[in-house]
Order: sequence, then structure tokens, then C-alpha cells
Amino acid sequence: MKKVLDFLKKEPMLPLSLLIAALGLLITPPSGALLAQIDWRTLGILLMMLCVLEGFKQEDVLRPLVRLAGRLKTMAGLSLFLVFGVFFSSMFVTNDVSLLIFVPLTILLFRSAGKEGYILPVISMENIAAIRGSLLTPFGSPQNLFLYGQVRISVWKFLLHMLPLCAMSAVLLAAFVLVLYRKDLKETYDGEARLTQASERGFRWWMYLGLFVLVLAVIVTRTRWWYIALGAVLLTIAAADRKLFLKVDYVLLVTFLCFFVFSSSITRNAAIAGFLEKSVAGNEYWWAIGLSQVISNVPAGIVLYPFTRNFAGLIYGLDTAGLCSLIGSLASVINYRIYVREYPGQGKAFIKTFTLVSWAFFLLVVIPGFLLSAWDFFS
Repeated sequence: MKKVLDFLKKEPMLPLSLLIAALGLLITPPSGALLAQIDWRTLGILLMMLCVLEGFKQEDVLRPLVRLAGRLKTMAGLSLFLVFGVFFSSMFVTNDVSLLIFVPLTILLFRSAGKEGYILPVISMENIAAIRGSLLTPFGSPQNLFLYGQVRISVWKFLLHMLPLCAMSAVLLAAFVLVLYRKDLKETYDGEARLTQASERGFRWWMYLGLFVLVLAVIVTRTRWWYIALGAVLLTIAAADRKLFLKVDYVLLVTFLCFFVFSSSITRNAAIAGFLEKSVAGNEYWWAIGLSQVISNVPAGIVLYPFTRNFAGLIYGLDTAGLCSLIGSLASVINYRIYVREYPGQGKAFIKTFTLVSWAFFLLVVIPGFLLSAWDFFS
């Protein structure tokens, strides 16, 4: 029982999603029609991404960037490198994976130089970088992956509409780092991180890179043969590296499934669907930000999409919601877990710094994001 409770503490979204799915089934009893409404394609693509990105971590695909970080000589330069390492890598390997790579590295590098006082503000900025960098691409975050799969726009049009928010965020992040070191921009970094030796680029390294390209092709082309690609990915991993299946983050997959069940249930209930349709339409941006503080941005996107008329308002709101609170984005929860694992009992200190830095950023981007939401994705 203790192991179960400890697991649930580490994965707070799992019991919440199971509870909400059960509530949905009470509202609308399970049926074949309800199951048919579940977006199995998104779940299949998510499973492929989770498997391949776990392979990326295992094979140290980003190791060249990690090793370069230890060669920088100033704290400001190192912090900019780490923050923008998260920012740009999250566009391709998702915000969760980028944090799992760079946050432990940040702690390692700063601790080795006796600069632990900078850890909390810098990893808080890395959290923002993960949220705002990943918004650029359809596969940078789970909510983008889901929403891109629902609409008929090209990947280039998607990138065009997300670029202003992404570019603005990059400028602000650089300013935040420079403000942190404003007293001495040339403060030296003299740590000596003991990084593990880079693994060789063997067969599995190239295999996961090839599978990643396959998954991206499935997302961008929206092929209806996605289940063939899913079978190919799972069979390839089963043949070459089946132990990897033990490391995959199935909790995120189950969370998605639960919220798909809930979304399908409420859309089939006339009273609830009517209320949401009247309330959400025209207020998608603020609904996305508000609901995300209760159930996180990925589930909020699944619940709100069926009642959305302004797609831009929904996706911009979801990609801004993670700046308000820890629960606003699953990436923030992951960042919190990494930090408290290294510094037990310092959870309140993390939340205090995270909230201060994130809200400062949120207040600067929330109104521009709202104004930009008038830009129709389909015009």
C-alpha cells in the first residue's frame, strides 16, 4: 500500500484523470459510440513518441550539447546556453524530455561550481523555455500534438501562426537571464562537472533517429495509415530493445485516455454540452488558461476543443496556461519532481521561485497572446 501511495504522490495527474474518467462514465454510460469518439490516432502517435523519446534519452542523442555546456566560462553564458538548450530542443523532443535532459545537468553544473543559489531561478526559466519553445511545432507538446491532429492546416501555416509568440518569448527569456546576472554579467563559472562518457552511435542510436523521423512524417502528413507506423515502431523496438518498454511513461498515455473518455462523455450529454458551447465559444483563450489551473493544459485542451470556435484562442491559451501555476502544465510538475528529488524538503522554495518568475513572464505575454488570438488560423 505504501508503494502505491508513493507512486500516486509522484503522479498526481493519474488519480485525478481516473476520477474524472469515472465521473464522465457516470454522466454518460459507456457505449460503442462513446468509444468511437475517442481519438485513437492521437493516442497511437503519443505512444510512438513516448517510446522513441525514451530511446533518445537512453542513447544520449543530445550528448554533444550536454558536453558543450561544461566548456562555457561565465555564469550568464552558461545560463543562456542551458535555457535556450531547453527552448530549442523542446521544439523537437517535446518539453518534458528537454527538461529531463537539461534540468539535472543544470543542477550538476551549478552545484560543482558552488553556485547553487542560481539553480532555482535558472530552472524556473528553463521551465518557461520548455513551455514557450515547444509551442512552435505541432509535436513540441502533447496539447499541440492533439490539436494539430484535429484541424486541417499545413505544418507551415501552424509554424507561421505560432512564430510570433515563440520569438517574443525568446527575447524575454534572454532579458530574464541578463537581469538575473545584472550585477556582474562576467561572473565566472569554474565548475568541473563529471559528465558520463558519451555513448557510441551504434545501431540503436540510428534506429531511434530513424523511428523519430517516421513519427514526424506520420504527424505532418496526417496519414490514415498511422496504425501501420505504430505497429512498425513497436515491432522494431520489441526486436532490438524490448527492455525499453519498461521505461516508457505510460502514465501520460493513461491520462490522455481518461480525459478522452471524459470529453466524449460530456459532449454526449446535452445539458453540459449546451452550457460549455455557450460559455466557451468566444472565450476560448481565458477558458483554456483557467481550466488548465484545475486539470492541466493537456486535459483542458481535450475537454474544450469540441466547443471551440476560435482555434487560435484555444491553442494560445493552452500554451500560456503553464505559466500561471505548477498544475498548469505537466512539464512544470516534471521539473518540480526533478528538483525535490535532489533537494528533499525544498518543495516550497521551488514553488515560491517558480511562481514569482513564471508570473512575471505571464504578465508580459498574456495580453499580447490574447490580442494575437484574433488571427484566424484558417484565413
